[in-house]
Amino acid sequence: MPTSTSIDIAEVLDRAAGGGRITPAEALDLYRYAPLHALGQAADAARRRRYAGTEQIATYIIERNINYTNVCVTACKFCAFYAPPKSEAGWTRDLDDMLRRCAETVELGGTQIMFQGGHHPEFGVEYYERLFSTVKEAFPQLVIHSLGASEVAHMAKVSGVSVEEAIVRIRDAGLDSFAGAGAELLPARPRTVIAPLKESGERWLEIMEVAHGLGVESTCTMLMGTGETNAERIEHLAMVRDVQDRTGGFRAFIPYTYQPNNNHLKGRTQATPLEYLRLIAIARLFLHNVAHIQGSWLTTGKELGQLSLHYGADDLGSIMLEENVVSSAGAKHRSNLGELITLIRGADRVPAQRSTTYEHLRVHDDPADDPVDERVVSHLSSIADDAPRARKQLPVLSGARGEA
Repeated sequence: MPTSTSIDIAEVLDRAAGGGRITPAEALDLYRYAPLHALGQAADAARRRRYAGTEQIATYIIERNINYTNVCVTACKFCAFYAPPKSEAGWTRDLDDMLRRCAETVELGGTQIMFQGGHHPEFGVEYYERLFSTVKEAFPQLVIHSLGASEVAHMAKVSGVSVEEAIVRIRDAGLDSFAGAGAELLPARPRTVIAPLKESGERWLEIMEVAHGLGVESTCTMLMGTGETNAERIEHLAMVRDVQDRTGGFRAFIPYTYQPNNNHLKGRTQATPLEYLRLIAIARLFLHNVAHIQGSWLTTGKELGQLSLHYGADDLGSIMLEENVVSSAGAKHRSNLGELITLIRGADRVPAQRSTTYEHLRVHDDPADDPVDERVVSHLSSIADDAPRARKQLPVLSGARGEA
């Protein structure tokens, strides 16, 4: 490991592990030069200090990602999911189909719905108002944790309203929180390369700051491995931290890795497993003002996801009953409820099912009492699977628009 740095690595790691603030320059040097195990130990110490008393727990959630359309005008170069407007490959789900998927989620113990879709040229605020209000009326127990600043900018433009009005209207219709979609890479150079038709990173953050001020919290994501530099990765973190200093509205930071199949980037650049682990650790040390760091097993694999729990992550994401976006680009990792619990326990942590706001719903202290439901598997329904297993559709529950 090269050591051409002017900082005292041990001193900076100790300061960050103790909750002290480190500079972007220090974070970059740690990311480049800190010994891997020392970096992981410091990040884990920061996690343990933050969650003293419950530091033995690592969480997961059961959710469903429902894709309402793949029609999109932004044509991001890393995306394998979208279809251009008027393309024969384009589709839009009807409301009854999405309600059936919500019913299935409730039946399987899911607590969260994440609506993800393209920037459809005809979908303004009115579309999302109808979608969210209908889902909330039928399934008030489901949390709608969906969309992000990019969708807000698009729907506001389609409807000819301000982003403030768009956020208030979809919030009042039933949106509980934003999923942080569309962050990708916030610094200007890499964002322009991979998503030239999207709003700038600065504008993305401005919209999230408005949302936080209107009482709509969010998570924040980061897409690694599309050709960005180490310095640009740290710049992304710094941009997030600056907004968090003002709003406190980001609940969690969720980095994930670019998938190389079926998109215009064609896998020319990818993040390595060690780069990902180092980023998880730096995120825990640098984002002292963001509560949660989520490890990603979907894009990195279950073993690396498990390792992330030793590098500062306190959450291992979700059993996604449905997911099509990153799967379309080649993410083929699959899991089930029992396996995810076993992964967490194998990292010497106590698994706990959480809510969207990270309250512990069920803590699995005793393996003998672990939930057993073979139906709770990731990608129960997925159009992106090469060979999806045939599954009997669960009936729509009583109360969903009056259907039995």
